[in-house]
Amino acid sequence: WIIRINTGLERFGLSYSQFIQGLKLAQIDLNRKILAELAVKDPSGFSAVVEKVKSALGQ
Repeated sequence: WIIRINTGLERFGLSYSQFIQGLKLAQIDLNRKILAELAVKDPSGFSAVVEKVKSALGQ
């Protein structure tokens, strides 16, 4: 799952660890399996999650 998530994050310029930290800050409670499926099967949904995470990280 981590590999799929990390691959999905490459285009956003975020590392996996930054993403996980941002999920906690944004209080987004999705498990890694769901995040990996979003990254592969629903890129627009994954993108929305990443944008919320980046906002929580102040990026």
